[in-house]
Amino acid sequence: MDSLIVLIPISLIIAAGALGAFLWSLRSGQYEDLDGAASRILFDEDRPKTPKR
Repeated sequence: MDSLIVLIPISLIIAAGALGAFLWSLRSGQYEDLDGAASRILFDEDRPKTPKR
């Protein structure tokens, strides 16, 4: 029972950190263009990349 006194606050701190990271990703625009990355793979580049010497 004594371990619950320590584990419950630790789990709440971790959950608050995960929620904070999720809210930060929403505000920074991580989920703005969901279709762009999916359709970008379908198009070829116009010029092939030249290797560096």
